[in-house]
Amino acid sequence: MPRLIQTPETTYRVHFQECDMLGHLNNARYLDYFLNAREDHTTEHYQLNMGEIAREQKAGWVITKHHISYLKPARQGATVRILSQLIHFDNSNLVLEMQMRSDDGLRLLALLWSEMTFVSMPAGTRTDHSNAMMDLLEQLDVDAVSYDPDGFDERVKEVRQELKKLRREG
Repeated sequence: MPRLIQTPETTYRVHFQECDMLGHLNNARYLDYFLNAREDHTTEHYQLNMGEIAREQKAGWVITKHHISYLKPARQGATVRILSQLIHFDNSNLVLEMQMRSDDGLRLLALLWSEMTFVSMPAGTRTDHSNAMMDLLEQLDVDAVSYDPDGFDERVKEVRQELKKLRREG
């Protein structure tokens, strides 16, 4: 079986109507960009359709917490890269990391951690991932990222340092 891409990426163009009066992407729109990119990534790379999963398993993921750091503005007309990856999971929870970078991929504009819980519908109570889903999550989990629930700021620093090193080498 071919190895799945653990950190897919997508590019988006920042449109005028999504920006504030300074020409920067509106803070609330970052979440839309990140979540839409992750949906695109799961559909394209893992053949997962969240709506189908919800209908078939009578369960789905709900977001329980976001941690976001806005570092540099995504400006109107710019192309941005969005990377997403699974950095932690257990039998009913997962944590996704999403990064918005400059078009060349060398500057971090924003970083998001989304914590999610798998819940049954319509009750909305926590439920376990299926064995098949656990197997998929195991393949997608990025071991290189050491997840600590209190380590968000440290992770932002780490990614910025990695990118700074890449810029110096380039």
